[in-house]
Amino acid sequence: MRRVLLWLKQDLRLDDHPALQAALQADRLLPLYVLDPSLLGPSPFGPRRLGVHRARFLLESLAALDAGLRQHGSRLLVIQGHAELVIPTLVNHLSLDEVLTLDEVAPFERDELRRVRHALGVPLVELPGNNLLREDELPRPLNELPSVFNQFRELLEQRVQVFQPRPAPPALPPLPSGAASLIGPLPTLSRLGLGEPLGVPATAFPFSGGEPAALARLRDYLWETQGVLQYQESRNGMIGSDYSSKLSPWLANGSLSPRRVAAELHRLEAQHGRSESTQQLWQDLLWREFFRWTVKRYGGALFRSDGLKATARAPRNLDERYLHWCNGRTGMPLVDASMRELMMTGWMSSRGRQVVAAYLVNDLQQDWRYGAAWFEEHLLDYDPASNWGNWAYLAGVASDPRRARAFNALRQARQYDPDAGYVSLWLPELRGLPVEQRHTPFMLSELQFAGLDYPRLEQIPENWKPYISSAA
Repeated sequence: MRRVLLWLKQDLRLDDHPALQAALQADRLLPLYVLDPSLLGPSPFGPRRLGVHRARFLLESLAALDAGLRQHGSRLLVIQGHAELVIPTLVNHLSLDEVLTLDEVAPFERDELRRVRHALGVPLVELPGNNLLREDELPRPLNELPSVFNQFRELLEQRVQVFQPRPAPPALPPLPSGAASLIGPLPTLSRLGLGEPLGVPATAFPFSGGEPAALARLRDYLWETQGVLQYQESRNGMIGSDYSSKLSPWLANGSLSPRRVAAELHRLEAQHGRSESTQQLWQDLLWREFFRWTVKRYGGALFRSDGLKATARAPRNLDERYLHWCNGRTGMPLVDASMRELMMTGWMSSRGRQVVAAYLVNDLQQDWRYGAAWFEEHLLDYDPASNWGNWAYLAGVASDPRRARAFNALRQARQYDPDAGYVSLWLPELRGLPVEQRHTPFMLSELQFAGLDYPRLEQIPENWKPYISSAA
């Protein structure tokens, strides 16, 4: 009798799951998720690695996964602890023969795999993880892949990719003898010491965690509302749930397979034709793929101050301006509104992320790694490869030949929030100002500014001058 443990990590789904498919041959199967308490402590940069918003989303995803497993004749065991201690103990206690899991790309997760393998007395089998392509499907060996995105994309698009994700199986093997007694209620946010986040009606991500919610959003965005067909026009939006696909949080914790998204997108294009909008979503998937293979290739190098460029000189300052940025108190309204949205909801638009990251690095001259760590704690859709890869790119220390991406924050505010609707939504202290002054409260007289309870920007960058007037 073959008894298998299925170690689930960032793959909280039944659909298109290579390790789950391999586990169907077992006589007994125990699905396990290990919640590492060290994620709730501070990282080397200060912020914790798992904050309240993503923890809530994770617990919702685990509850949904357990419900799905029950429907297939199984259950989910969730244990708090360190995987290298928990998994060997379970294997010995239940006389299991094998551990199946998906592979990982980022250094922290790969180190965890190594520790578990070293501690086990049975095989640990890694199946292809949450990429679009397996490593043997890449057009070149990993160490020969282009380090610049446009070259990577062109190389992949020379060959038509056909994605055939495998659906969830109709039934799963029963639990091993003695496993059911180990299964208790899922942990709660309060038990994790996090507390419940406040509900925010204005959130741009009003969705729940878990595979059913992920598949429902995919179906809605591609097929029912066909919001994807307006993606090219709407993707720089900042308010509401429909300016972008919003698939990234489910992709990040594996409630949704990227191959499922690609297959559905290509099916849509086959029926309705290819457009700039559908190709933009495809390009977003390729960016995710590019960062995953980049971090697997270069490992910890992407997490250094100088990133992948030994000659780069990214700022290494860290002072009170970083804390002002974290708390949405810089005095630059678009930056502050974006950072408040992040703290209150765990979400920020793609446009907002670029603006606040560039502002931290270029205007405030702070160490980009601390910004990446703040995002790691707070973002619902935190994914190590995409988060650190995007930050390194904006800081000018990735492989892209361009220098650091400098954004004129006031110009961005005028272009993407022309009526100050976004700033007004997240900065209530500015709502009493006339609309035309909400992006530039730093231009008010001392008397006008005195009652705002908002920090005053002391130094106005020279390149903001053409955009001071709302008529500009």
